[in-house]
Amino acid sequence: MEIERMNGLKRTHYCGTLSDTNCNSEVVVCGWVQRQRDLGQLIFIDLRDRTGIVQLAFDDTTSRDVFEKASAVRSEYVLIAKGSVRMRSSVNKDIPTGNIEIFVTKFFVLGAAETTPFEIIDNSNAKEELRLKYRYLDLRRPSLQNNIMLRHKVAKVTRDYFDENGFIEIETPTLIKSTPEGARDYLVPSRVHSGSFFALPQSPQLYKQLLMLSGFDRYMQIARCYRDEDLRADRQPEFTQIDLEMSFVEMEDVFKIGEGYVKRVFKDVLGVDITTPLPRLTYTEAMENYGSDKPDTRFEMKIKDISDIVSDCGFSVFADCVKNGGTVRAITAKNAADTLTRKEIDKLVEHAKGIGAKGLAYIRYFEDTPNCSFAKFITEDTLNAILERTNASKGDVVLIVADKKRVTLPVLGALRLEVAKKLDIIPNTFNFLWITEFPFFEYDEDSDSYVAMHHPFTSPLDECIQYLDSDPEKVFAKAYDLVLNGVELSSGSIRITDPALQQRMFSALGLSDEEAETKFGFLTGAFKYGAPPHGGMGIGFDRLVMLMAGCDSIRDVIAFPKVANSSELMSGAPAPVDTKQLEELSIAIVDNE
Repeated sequence: MEIERMNGLKRTHYCGTLSDTNCNSEVVVCGWVQRQRDLGQLIFIDLRDRTGIVQLAFDDTTSRDVFEKASAVRSEYVLIAKGSVRMRSSVNKDIPTGNIEIFVTKFFVLGAAETTPFEIIDNSNAKEELRLKYRYLDLRRPSLQNNIMLRHKVAKVTRDYFDENGFIEIETPTLIKSTPEGARDYLVPSRVHSGSFFALPQSPQLYKQLLMLSGFDRYMQIARCYRDEDLRADRQPEFTQIDLEMSFVEMEDVFKIGEGYVKRVFKDVLGVDITTPLPRLTYTEAMENYGSDKPDTRFEMKIKDISDIVSDCGFSVFADCVKNGGTVRAITAKNAADTLTRKEIDKLVEHAKGIGAKGLAYIRYFEDTPNCSFAKFITEDTLNAILERTNASKGDVVLIVADKKRVTLPVLGALRLEVAKKLDIIPNTFNFLWITEFPFFEYDEDSDSYVAMHHPFTSPLDECIQYLDSDPEKVFAKAYDLVLNGVELSSGSIRITDPALQQRMFSALGLSDEEAETKFGFLTGAFKYGAPPHGGMGIGFDRLVMLMAGCDSIRDVIAFPKVANSSELMSGAPAPVDTKQLEELSIAIVDNE
């Protein structure tokens, strides 16, 4: 089919914005053909743009050349059409414009289309790999277009909110010095400085602290960040962060700004009222009750400690665990006995073993007498005490793990989520909470040393400073995370501004004076010239939009995402480069096989 020009036509309306109030009006619309139906004397074309679909109508009163062109168009052809809006004879209740149509008097084919690799519809059966290879087609699907437009709205509200609260948006560099921040850096070789490398920023952390030292007082940025780490549903090698920092503040001030932001963005974008102040849990409380530092609090199923009940019982797995300094904990799945059959419990046992547990004991209270996997080793009194402690009754299932606390709590935390999904008991609500008082250090078994759980510029709680040199496990930080529905949405802290305390912190982390100067000297040197107390946070923009859109993966809210091996299927990145480019950078490719 011949490709035509617009021939002076200009769009007057988007397809999805038309309604019966436009009846008898002449309009011009543009878009892609969703489908064409040729009924002989009648032709209907569903025309789609980013706002929705409207029906174009052609009949025996339509001019012959227009009718013949309409007969020849196919799915995904690009059209511009002029006509009069009228009521439809048969209403389509599935679309907002289903009670009207456009009787076309003039239209032009602006682009023909071959048969697409998959149909451009929501709920497509096409594999994700195929859709990502043809992402420009995948992005035509209404659900993805709505996600990307939602992302735009969130970004606009974000800038408006922080501007209204006195924040200044400042761009920080993308090519920076490589500094350790927990994940691998993406490195960029320098042609001018042969043998040296820039790094892509994992966050603007050091620069935003320097901006506080520069006197800007309140900074924000919707910043691009990069981490060379393994991917998962809510992680990409390049991601976007709402980054902010404030001077002359304490934690409560940061909380107030953060809570005001989520309240504003959910109200303006979704029309959802978030109740503030948000609930809070310390890190210790979250781990003890939920087995996670990012708990999903939309359902109960809290962890219970039964170590004292089983410490002297006849079941050696429990008794020996307690004797050797371990703990025995349990969760109760209410009204789960019908769903969690023996076969399903066996699957949970294997799941628990796969995430670090040595095993999984259970009590399935299906009939009048509980079915207990360790019943022959314990007395009836002990069993009843366990049931009482775990608040278990007929119809419930109790799952029990015995091990060191660092194993038991996370395993039960993961099982808690797995069981809740099986039982379909997680409501469709938005549950925010703050997690506070994180341990400053965490023990790294690979290096046999303590490392910073957050970054090394996080301030310890005042009462914990005395333990810095003697007992790292007792040091807790002025650090906080914002969690939404079991997803870590934000992480932040109050920063160290005392050069002497910062030096003690580097020493506690095993950094020599020379290493600290090499890696962070430009920041610590700035502290000598008057550093205001400051703190802030970084909010995961992609994750926020994902949760607001009700998606399971951030790939669904990013226009051109990467897949699990960090490649982009559409463009083929990353890809080899020619030898000349490598020579200019003084780089040689070494075969490690």
